[in-house]
Amino acid sequence: MEEFHKVRRLPPYVFEQVNRLKASARSRGADIVDLGMGNPDLPTPKAIVDKLCEVVRDPRTHRYSSSRGIPGLRRAQANYYARRFGVKLNPDTQVVATLGSKEGFANMAQAITAPGDVILCPNPTYPIHAFGFIMSGGVIRSLQVEPDDGFIPALERGVRHSIPKPLALILNYPSNPTALVASLDFYKDVVAFAKKNDIIILSDLAYSEIYFDGNPPPSVLQVPGAIDVCVEFTSMSKTFSMPGWRMGFAVGNERLISALTRVKSYLDYGAFTPIQVAAAHALNGDGADIAEVRDIYHKRRDVMVDAFGRAGWTIPAPAASMFAWAPIPEPFRHLGSLEFSKLLIEHADVAVAPGVGFGEHGDDFVRVALVENEHRIRQAARNIKRFLSASAKQPNNVVPLSAHR
Repeated sequence: MEEFHKVRRLPPYVFEQVNRLKASARSRGADIVDLGMGNPDLPTPKAIVDKLCEVVRDPRTHRYSSSRGIPGLRRAQANYYARRFGVKLNPDTQVVATLGSKEGFANMAQAITAPGDVILCPNPTYPIHAFGFIMSGGVIRSLQVEPDDGFIPALERGVRHSIPKPLALILNYPSNPTALVASLDFYKDVVAFAKKNDIIILSDLAYSEIYFDGNPPPSVLQVPGAIDVCVEFTSMSKTFSMPGWRMGFAVGNERLISALTRVKSYLDYGAFTPIQVAAAHALNGDGADIAEVRDIYHKRRDVMVDAFGRAGWTIPAPAASMFAWAPIPEPFRHLGSLEFSKLLIEHADVAVAPGVGFGEHGDDFVRVALVENEHRIRQAARNIKRFLSASAKQPNNVVPLSAHR
């Protein structure tokens, strides 16, 4: 039977192949160190959980909630932007709560995209950035992901050679998967370009609080006048270790926020009210929980870079995010990221995310997530060291890790 039109536009989900192999290995008793999915392992801070438990006991909170977010939550997000970025937002017209940033992106695409609209999107990037628009009938024109001197010329080529003229530009810094960070000067140049060419900017700032070099990543909305063309998406998943709570936000341009809010009003009633109250409680906190999460990821990053380097796999230290963008070791690069990821599961009991799952230009890399504790990261490094050593001795016949036990 022929697939439906929108389903046909989606390629096979690369990560599912790794997930199946991972599940098969575990069913055989393998102890897989899972550094693949960006699924935080840290518990949600106790104060947030306690607030949820307190509110959920009130039966009045069990009714339908507000699709765009309860007023207290929208005010809390506006106050966070004022404290963190010096950006003033109207919580009634410039803030909407989303079921995680992923849902926000997908529904924004539904709200603004007509069939054939061109979207400028980095490659590699988080899949929803591209496929939210593809499912909405849009066309993706890929850009470089590096926020350097080549970015504006790439935008100029994108506008010059796209018919129709691009509707929107996707930004994501700190980047998933590459962990690249953009400067405020970079944002100033991009906003000026977008305003000159009447292009919408959609910025994914999900990793704004996971940074390691002492310089907090900026918001594009800090650029004067950016709100005329920009909407920014944030998430509480990583910042507060709340991935399963599905709580995020879109903030910025009133016209775009209104369009997203209208689409959402037909699709959902918002997150469960106790979750929204607990999320507001988290945002109104003193920042100690955020600092603790950041410190844990910082330590894990340092352990990973050191241990993997000692194992023979040099990985650049990410300046931000909970990921490292790791070049595939040279002897395996010809295999591509999917086959290399499969090898790591089969012969090293380590799972990573194939770079090709984030776009064709990611195929020389894998994404390593800092979602296991320091002991497990060191265990992964030992396994990889044995794998690399065995493959160097027998390059055409990689010895399974189980043979060393």
